[in-house]
Amino acid sequence: MSNRSFPTPRDVFTGMSFVAAPLFLLAYGVIRLLDGLDGSRGPGVAWTTGHAAFLIGTSLFGVVILGLYRTVADRVTGLRLTAGASTVIALLGTCATAGQVVIDLVVGLRAADRPEMNELFQQVQAYAGVKAAFYTVGPVLFYVGLLGLVVMHAVASPRKGGVWGPVAIVLGTALMAVDLDLIPVGAACYWFALAPAGWRLAQGDLADETSVTGGPDAPALA
Repeated sequence: MSNRSFPTPRDVFTGMSFVAAPLFLLAYGVIRLLDGLDGSRGPGVAWTTGHAAFLIGTSLFGVVILGLYRTVADRVTGLRLTAGASTVIALLGTCATAGQVVIDLVVGLRAADRPEMNELFQQVQAYAGVKAAFYTVGPVLFYVGLLGLVVMHAVASPRKGGVWGPVAIVLGTALMAVDLDLIPVGAACYWFALAPAGWRLAQGDLADETSVTGGPDAPALA
């Protein structure tokens, strides 16, 4: 009997999101570095392209979060409540991050130069709650919730990844918090933490990664 089952389209999409989301974040980080070579970032093609990649990556991280929740909840019943709370926190952070990216994109498209961008940013952030929701507090929720889910995933699948997944998430987050120029390195850490589980899920390896459509006792095909 094989431990593999035919993956559903949702399994494949979710699994590949684990692989692709950090790569889009990495692309944003690299484009951001290139955009700053002249001493000023935005507006222009690099600003718009980089933030478009960031928005796609952020959207895919939403899929990753839901995939992690399904895996954890299906494998360890006792973690469902905690996983649910972490998922809500992470999704709120994802929405806040997406909101920030959309603001950045709109400002970049409207402004003629960097001084005008700075003026538009000041106008937007002057509205009550905008800075906290989209720039300081809100995005942090994504990292907190994601780390919680990755830790629970490591507990649910201890034979695959062990503590290395959570360690890579912590390291990547710390690097990006220290210096935004380290976003490509942080994204690589995220890829190291998430991609292996994504490949297994996309390939239908239910021995180690529960399908998003079934629990750990789902029947395997011969």
